Amino acid sequence: MSLDQNIYHYSLLSLFVAAPFTALSLLFLQAPYGKHRRPGWGPTISPPLAWFLMESPTLWLTLLLFPMGRHRSSPKAQLLISPFLLHYLHRTILYPLRLHRRRERETATGFPATIAALAFLFNLWNSYLQARWVSHHADYETDSWFWWRFSCGLAVFASGMAVNVRSDMALVALKGEGGGGYKIPRGGLFWLVSCPNYFGEIVEWLGWALMSWAWAGLGFFLYCCANLVPRAQAHHKWYLEKFGEDYPKKRKAVIPFVY
Repeated sequence: MSLDQNIYHYSLLSLFVAAPFTALSLLFLQAPYGKHRRPGWGPTISPPLAWFLMESPTLWLTLLLFPMGRHRSSPKAQLLISPFLLHYLHRTILYPLRLHRRRERETATGFPATIAALAFLFNLWNSYLQARWVSHHADYETDSWFWWRFSCGLAVFASGMAVNVRSDMALVALKGEGGGGYKIPRGGLFWLVSCPNYFGEIVEWLGWALMSWAWAGLGFFLYCCANLVPRAQAHHKWYLEKFGEDYPKKRKAVIPFVY
């Protein structure tokens, strides 16, 4: 096994090992930003800048690695990496710009630099795995089911991204309304769950796992669940405690009608 294959293999294995540890740790300790912001985590930076910096490897590292792969000229590889880049174009550029324009409440307290640094490292790690698989390690020539899986996965991905983006926009707009403080979000899938933005992102990466049909895609989907499901549950609990009887009791935390 070559050095490149060894690095990829152990990086991928570590993603599967990290997922259950992440889920377990988040049952006891939530990342201290947003609704769960608390002191004691060191210096802070503005939230729009934090989101831009910590998500940026998903764009620049992917674009750096892709031309180095043996499939760099393959239309299938180029098409497959496009949804991944589209999601992170929104997350790295458009979402921080929207936060900046709205001057959201969190800007006053800042985003912990330590959390942004950890997210930056994860995105380096994950972007390497996804980009290297698509551009180099995948076998497109013998994959007779590529177009079926890509089409089905893309439909799932697009539906999840629509929910994710719409929910994020609704939350940012809500924070920009007058009166200050947090409010109960309503409309869209907020009628069913407290965190439709997280639900949408989970659906996105399920679609990505189907499109890529790779251990890297599955590992990212599982890690996404390990990270977002406990955080959604913490959000749901926070809403119930803050708004009490005013909060819709039929809402689940993240998965409609289930959890």
